[in-house]
Amino acid sequence: MNTMLKIKNNDSGQLLIESMIGIGIVVVGLLGVVGLLSRSASLNRVVSQQLIANYLASEGIEITKNIIDANIIKKDPWNQGFSNGNFEADYTSLILQFNQDRFLSVDSTNGFYGYQSGAPTLFKRTINIKLVSSEEIKVNSIVRWNTRGGGQFEVNLEDHFFNWRP
Repeated sequence: MNTMLKIKNNDSGQLLIESMIGIGIVVVGLLGVVGLLSRSASLNRVVSQQLIANYLASEGIEITKNIIDANIIKKDPWNQGFSNGNFEADYTSLILQFNQDRFLSVDSTNGFYGYQSGAPTLFKRTINIKLVSSEEIKVNSIVRWNTRGGGQFEVNLEDHFFNWRP
């Protein structure tokens, strides 16, 4: 009977050890899931910023195209108002302003980005114009921004416009 008591006493601590190991495994699993969700949220912010930057760069190209189209409609030379250099473009104007390295602002009432009013963003847009010849204009629309962690990002879209109209 004395040996039966020894065996019974040795088994009583095993449940506590198994429980602690089980809880440890669950905690490690939960910490992994929380870390994954945190990283996913961070990447979601970066992807969202890249999407906005792509649209802003595309808008810079479209603004340049609108200026060319306005010249054609007014029967002015197709490349009037263009010169080599870096410029800022705003959808409300048909004139490119020299680059002042300003942050774009977003108007909370309509969601439009510009330089006149609204909350400042972390995006800067530069329109680089190169007059290749009298028949071709090369346009680079460059959007730059910095993230909270100090990462520097850039989107650079390029387009070429030609004097194809007679």
